[in-house]
Amino acid sequence: MKAIGYKENLPIEDVNSLQDIELSTPKATEKDILVEIKAISVNPADYKVRAGMPVEGDDWKVIGWDATGIVKEVGEDVSLFKIGDEVWYAGDFTRQGSYAQYQVVDERIVGKKPSSLSFAEAAALPLTSLTAYELLFDRLQVAKNDASKSILVIGAAGGVGSILVQLAKKLTKLNIIGTASREETTKWLKDLGADSVINHRHKLSEELEKYNLAAPDYVVSLNGTEQHADEIAKLIKPQGKFGFIDDPKSFNVMPFKAKAVSTHIEFMFTRSMFQTEDMIEQHNILNEVSTLIDNETIKTTLGENFGNINAENLRKAHAFLETGKAKGKIVLEGF
Repeated sequence: MKAIGYKENLPIEDVNSLQDIELSTPKATEKDILVEIKAISVNPADYKVRAGMPVEGDDWKVIGWDATGIVKEVGEDVSLFKIGDEVWYAGDFTRQGSYAQYQVVDERIVGKKPSSLSFAEAAALPLTSLTAYELLFDRLQVAKNDASKSILVIGAAGGVGSILVQLAKKLTKLNIIGTASREETTKWLKDLGADSVINHRHKLSEELEKYNLAAPDYVVSLNGTEQHADEIAKLIKPQGKFGFIDDPKSFNVMPFKAKAVSTHIEFMFTRSMFQTEDMIEQHNILNEVSTLIDNETIKTTLGENFGNINAENLRKAHAFLETGKAKGKIVLEGF
């Protein structure tokens, strides 16, 4: 099968950072299904792993954690899917990824693809939907029916933020404050359902005062957590909840102590990495999101389509994603 992989951690400008390769098609056993991949999307996890995770031995590392496709083979213990089903998923950090024509994946982290979306449109959503949903409802345990509470979403116009704002708008009564720094991303967030948008290039506490916004009960940081940590501690409501998904080099919780703020880390791969007892919750979440899309409650966050799935196009996608200027998600489709 065709695949795209790497053997060395190289800058994306190097043609060897991602290469077109041929690998043996894997087989589905036990709870695995074999998926013929139709479309993928790229995430910050992709370029972070490509640049920083060494390859053991002489094997190729195939990354990629968002895919849509068709089930071609099922393992002997599979009960949730059958051959021919259209599926979507975000995969497993510990296994070969979705930059390939075929991939094996545990059925418990796979959902039914939204029937109303094309493969490319759907590929934009699995990882970000799982991250956003788990952050809101598993980590922060936000109050769904309390209209008195508010949430501040820092870096809200990116992939995770674009779906998190929609989920918060449609599934809760929270007042949603997003952050953005450009006119186009501000408009994007308001279109997605943000009640207010402030500029994260300025001091966040001053921005809240400027627009006469109350201290938020929940704060979500999707990027720049280290940069904004002191401001978050300053502006969050006492006894509030703070969650983040990025990778600060250091994080001091002491500024949050006086306000008794609880701190939560969301890592979408935890359930599959550790085979947790509730691993099947990702199957359930993806199916719920699929239903929300098909009944037009939420929409795809596809930003740009970079064409066929090959090394050249993936290098372009990584390079653009590394600029931090992506709006929505970058997808690729077909081999």
